Amino acid sequence: MRLASILFIAALCCASAAVADAPPGKQIYQMTPQEVDAYLGRMHEAEPALRKRIAAIGRRNIGQPYKLNLLGEFPYQLHDTLPMFSLEKSDCTVFAEHTYAMALSRSWDQFFWTLQRIRYKDGVIGVASRNHYTEVDWNPNNAWLVTDITSQLAGPDGPSYELTVDRTRFLKTVHHTDSAIPVQVTRQPYLTGDRLLQVLPQLQDGDMVNVVSVRDGVYGVSHVGLIVIAPNGRRNFLNSAEPQVREESFDAFFARYAEREARNLRAQRNGLKLAGFKLLRLNEPVVVPPALAQWRPVAASGR
Repeated sequence: MRLASILFIAALCCASAAVADAPPGKQIYQMTPQEVDAYLGRMHEAEPALRKRIAAIGRRNIGQPYKLNLLGEFPYQLHDTLPMFSLEKSDCTVFAEHTYAMALSRSWDQFFWTLQRIRYKDGVIGVASRNHYTEVDWNPNNAWLVTDITSQLAGPDGPSYELTVDRTRFLKTVHHTDSAIPVQVTRQPYLTGDRLLQVLPQLQDGDMVNVVSVRDGVYGVSHVGLIVIAPNGRRNFLNSAEPQVREESFDAFFARYAEREARNLRAQRNGLKLAGFKLLRLNEPVVVPPALAQWRPVAASGR
């Protein structure tokens, strides 16, 4: 009788793991929204730890094709025809946002709502309220999700750069949207590559990495991704970059960037160069705040 009970419990455990892994053989980017809905509920049951769930969901998207600038506000707004979510493809920010939102959700409905809470300031959908700039929009507006620990790890003598953000100009030239937002100037700390390697053991599954690049003396975050821990304890970088989502060691990441810089040099292109990193710690616990009320659209002048 005792042996039968043990076998029954083992069967339940195996079944639970198999259910969480269904549909078999499919990565998330190959699933339909209906399949994602079922997958999220089963994943929550199978993996209650948020950090491990983030790593598992992110890895379930390895191989997802990369496409830059693939999301917008359509059909809520008509400044472009880009959708508000994407399962099939991602860029670096889309990958991180979708992974966090899925890990915090038990259903498709929760995922879609949480995704907008992450993508937009206070969850208010609109191109003007989207978190366009990593340092001064995405990071501070998602302080409920992650905490910037760059200054803490860099120390008082760590490097920094001045960042000037002109949202009004950006919205007008890129998104054909009028606004009147003052220019913002901040000073941003960052870690050198050597310092990152020193502090990597302090990072955990689900922590966020901002990659800082420089061109013509102008610094800014050009890439983001997530920390995941390999079975041997090594901290890897899970990120979406051309041609697809991959998990790589930071040695491989440095080598990839060095090769890109070498290609740019050979082609005499004025490309981005790696400057350093910003690091953000996943909050524990994560308490998802309510979104503010969606504003009522106003008719354009002359209508």
